[in-house]
Amino acid sequence: MTKVVYNGETDPRLCKDVIGATVADLVEHDPDVIFLDADLMSCSGTLKWSKTHGDRAIDCGIAESNMAGVAAGLAAAGFKPIIHSFGTFASRRCYDQIFLSGGYAKNDITVIGTDPGVTAAMNGGTHMPFEDVALYNALPGATVIDASDPTCLESVLRQCVNRPGIKYIRVGRKQYARIYADGSELPIGKAVTLREGTDVAIFAAGILLHEAMKAAASLEAQGVSCAVVDCFTIKPIDADAVEAWAKKCGAVVVAENANRHGGLYDSVLEVLAERCPVPAACVAVEDEFGEVGTVGYLQERFGLTAAHVEEQVKAVLKRKH
Repeated sequence: MTKVVYNGETDPRLCKDVIGATVADLVEHDPDVIFLDADLMSCSGTLKWSKTHGDRAIDCGIAESNMAGVAAGLAAAGFKPIIHSFGTFASRRCYDQIFLSGGYAKNDITVIGTDPGVTAAMNGGTHMPFEDVALYNALPGATVIDASDPTCLESVLRQCVNRPGIKYIRVGRKQYARIYADGSELPIGKAVTLREGTDVAIFAAGILLHEAMKAAASLEAQGVSCAVVDCFTIKPIDADAVEAWAKKCGAVVVAENANRHGGLYDSVLEVLAERCPVPAACVAVEDEFGEVGTVGYLQERFGLTAAHVEEQVKAVLKRKH
């Protein structure tokens, strides 16, 4: 059951703590689950647990490509590996090994990439993946998730360990706005409507959901009715939901904390082109590299705020008729 409880408040839980607790529980109840990290267990919330579970928690050191290879070997032997690193290293650094030893060789691996996009903050451009979604979207058979909040994160992680193929979960390590009630189930591949609307549908993922909801509230006061839809599963996209909302509203805006090329925007555009062409616009990073800064500064810098969502909604409505 999925219950939306969004009211603009922040979830008290850190996402890294949810990762740590969920991994520990998965390992406890499934002897085949093994967790691997690239010298970042303190960042993934698994450090304390790992010290008492040395046979199920493997620190591969700062060697992400090797970690992916080890995970592929474990998967070939019947285990269910979960690997973690910062998003930039969980995508670019080990992509060839994930692609070939994982996807091509049909070895099932769950990959967690933390601090995607602007949530990398003060770690700067070298640690700021805007392209991770595009890379994993291009991998045949992959599942790509941009977690909405801690509840969504727990739900999709539990599903991914038993889901075939390569699964990539991108999520910040700190706090998110609370979207769902504790214990809600978020089936992979199904979008969730957070808000009904008739004038434009906003498809959003990750931290941009909060911005989309704020924009929708502001626009409502101006007489614009916005639906907001959580597309936490970027691949496989919920094509039926995209089509239904496009037909109902006649205009679409996509909001994501990633590069506009190859991400959620492209996934939505494919559905629109094939099923229901309507005016569309996006709020995403415009083909740029990252930089150092606070999350707030970076959201302004790259145009990832409620104000920018509102601007794009108004722009796309002018093209609607």
